[in-house]
Amino acid sequence: MLTRRQFLKVGVASGVVLAGAGWLATRRGRAPAPGFQWLDERSARIVTALVPAVLEGALPAAQPARGDAVREAVAAFDRAVSGLSPPVQEEIAQLFALLGLAAGRFIVAGVRSEWAEATGEEVTAFLARWRSSRFGLLRAGYQALTQLIIASWYGNPASWERIGYPGPPTLEPPPS
Repeated sequence: MLTRRQFLKVGVASGVVLAGAGWLATRRGRAPAPGFQWLDERSARIVTALVPAVLEGALPAAQPARGDAVREAVAAFDRAVSGLSPPVQEEIAQLFALLGLAAGRFIVAGVRSEWAEATGEEVTAFLARWRSSRFGLLRAGYQALTQLIIASWYGNPASWERIGYPGPPTLEPPPS
């Protein structure tokens, strides 16, 4: 049985290793995946796994419309992040670097599978843990991910019909 001291040593050592690995992952050159402005391959897989959980009930239920909607939301997420300031982009890159590492995905997110194979239940449980975490940093990560995904989806004209939004009003030029 572990003593309290051993438990703390293992926890601190794990935290240092995880932080170091995350730092190294963000220092490697990241290039956007084909078809994206900002998201790299790993980040795109993470967002693709998160979109159905965050937008549960808002996406079409049947394929291929559901798959198309997920792809549109991921592309809109990419456009949204590419328009943010470089410091904010760096913070989001660090978050994705942590979630992209197997150790980070398991220890911090509680997701055992690769993101592409993660079940909806795993992803939903991860989001619920971060939403109600006692750590402000995890709650901030939850807010960043979910708000960007939600804004990306509802900013997409393809989603407007499902919520009864007719679209922005058309402005007519004033009479001369």
